[in-house]
Amino acid sequence: MNRNIILGAAVIAVATGFGFWMTTGGSTPAITPIGAANAQEVNDVDTSGIVEMTIGAMDAPITIVEYASFTCPHCANFHKNVFKSLKADYIDTGKVKFTYRDVYFDPYGLWASMVARCGGETRFFGISEMLYSQQRDWLASDDRSVIADKLRNIGKVAGLSTDELNVCLNDNDKAQALVAWYQKNAEADDVQSTPSLIIDGEKMSNM
Repeated sequence: MNRNIILGAAVIAVATGFGFWMTTGGSTPAITPIGAANAQEVNDVDTSGIVEMTIGAMDAPITIVEYASFTCPHCANFHKNVFKSLKADYIDTGKVKFTYRDVYFDPYGLWASMVARCGGETRFFGISEMLYSQQRDWLASDDRSVIADKLRNIGKVAGLSTDELNVCLNDNDKAQALVAWYQKNAEADDVQSTPSLIIDGEKMSNM
């Protein structure tokens, strides 16, 4: 998926609580654009609490960083057709350290990321696999409430409780930090398409 995803892109972040909508049964969450923020505004956001989602041996000879979006169909194809073999043959055998970095084109990708991260580092890649394998299903509707419900159901299947999901999805500070973190990373690595892989510092775009 090739879109302008560097700093200044029209990224959408949750402005009022996703969890508030979930618990009240009201309208879909209000959203506000923050992607047009200038560099100083982005730098003012504290991203120190954002955890890098990494698997594999920390001393592996090769480091791969993937930039991907949960709403990107090419990313879903990569995770369906390539990532499983990459994990089995290289990550699980200690040859590769793999880091996943989110890209947010739309609020749905951000919501999906917040569900995946709700399970912490131990569950992130398992939930990510579910999000990608079921991408066509949970993105099939034009109704935001339907998409939200399907994302919640994925979280529940992964073992997260309703209370846990509400806390995670109502964390507006985390949502703002995630978007700022994504923007900083994408700008620093000049990422302009997804999926993009950085292998030992060398960018392989539009994989």
